[in-house]
Amino acid sequence: MESSFSDADKKKAVFEAMSPRRQKHILNKSGYENWDPFEKPKDPIDMRMDKSKRTSQMLVREFLQSCPMERYSNSYGRGVLEIAMGIINEDDRFIGMYEFALWHKKLLEDDGIE
Repeated sequence: MESSFSDADKKKAVFEAMSPRRQKHILNKSGYENWDPFEKPKDPIDMRMDKSKRTSQMLVREFLQSCPMERYSNSYGRGVLEIAMGIINEDDRFIGMYEFALWHKKLLEDDGIE
């Protein structure tokens, strides 16, 4: 059975059913035109994957297994997990750190230091 209401009618009904405070928040944040009350939820964070189809847990496990034990500490492991999650979530802060690390490694190689 199809609904006789258009998406615009449904959107208006949802908006009007909200509290004035919530309506104001939507208007200030993105505007009514850009607001999508029917937006699909994002994947749960533990199910997000990178371009290689690995979760952050898989990436961290693989990386830490490849590291010599003398380099590993709790702080080191936390840093690995944090950047893995940041990269998977496409957080600019972590993308910047990753790109800087790649650039710095190449700089050292070009200078014959590493």
